[in-house]
Amino acid sequence: MDLELSGADIEFRDHLREVFLGEIPADIRRRSALNQTTHDDIVTSQRILNRHGLAVPHWPAQWGGKDWSATQSHIYGSELQRAAVPQPLAFNVSMVGPIIAEFGSEEQKQKFLPATANLDIWWSQGFSEPEAGSDLASLKTTARRDGDVYVLNGQKTWTTLGQYGDWMFVLARTNPEAARKQQGISFLLLDLTTPGIERRPITLVDGSAEVNEFFFDNVVIPAENLVGEENMGWTYAKFLLGNERNSIAQVGTAQRIFADLAVSAETTPTGTGSLARDAAFRGSMHAIKTKLLALEATQLRVTGASENGAASPVSSLLKLEGTRTLQELTRLRMTAAGTDAALVHTDGPLRADEAATASATQYMNLRKLSIFGGSNEIQRGVIAKTILGL
Repeated sequence: MDLELSGADIEFRDHLREVFLGEIPADIRRRSALNQTTHDDIVTSQRILNRHGLAVPHWPAQWGGKDWSATQSHIYGSELQRAAVPQPLAFNVSMVGPIIAEFGSEEQKQKFLPATANLDIWWSQGFSEPEAGSDLASLKTTARRDGDVYVLNGQKTWTTLGQYGDWMFVLARTNPEAARKQQGISFLLLDLTTPGIERRPITLVDGSAEVNEFFFDNVVIPAENLVGEENMGWTYAKFLLGNERNSIAQVGTAQRIFADLAVSAETTPTGTGSLARDAAFRGSMHAIKTKLLALEATQLRVTGASENGAASPVSSLLKLEGTRTLQELTRLRMTAAGTDAALVHTDGPLRADEAATASATQYMNLRKLSIFGGSNEIQRGVIAKTILGL
């Protein structure tokens, strides 16, 4: 695979940089780089991208997508992350949007896709449950058909940013008698203002409430909100999870952190000189640089498969190694920060040491990537079965 960009691709990349660096406010990108993005930051940046036709480029052209090559899609994702532009809300653009575009009715497409692209609807993901996280097919939430409605009962948990959700896409069991647990699951769209829903924040160790749990007590969902066919939700979920694992890898973000760390290491003193001259640190950085090159090539493979309408099992490999690399980078950055990692940053002008003062928070937050989007243990099982044939 040729990783060198053509002249046309370089021109394409430069146009993206003009939008990302020239149109997205610098203070939003600054907060994003420090892992402090707010609700309003995400909405503002996604709407700016949508105005420029850059919020949902992988969707069908009819709904705002672009007929990009796999290389262009890769450039887009990488440059977005390198510029520290807040990612368009993944629940909207990488999850429910592509599902509705591919499997939804025409009425669903008209009603939801424009609002989803512009973040007029903030979607939440209703997948994980207390006893069904990595083993998602074991979910117990039920949706019983009663005439022209479904009646939803059960619980969802670890719903990231669910406190902002307007609607939720839910996996629920519609046929408890199905022969296999992957069967009998349907994909439903739920208005979160519907009676019978209780939303509770889950307070994390740092005092924040990034995730939530939802309880459903005889919640009525119109049957018209069923996406695709009844009992086919697992098939749609596999399509969605491939997109999710690709985005979780955050290769562009890792490249940005790597570049910043390489520069700061030159001026970080150690007992024998600068950190950049430390043999152990240099060895770790060289290993990560090699891994990043391999991840770039893998991301192109996954993107190419998705554009051909297939859910690539290589996305599991990308998620596994991409998140491990990002975790290792944040560990190195915290190590490099030393005691500065314990300082509290301010809202003042950007300082050279701000990445250091935010490093501990980001290091702790990104521990979640080991289980986010399907635990790494599950990904190893997928790799063994679908790629290695074991």
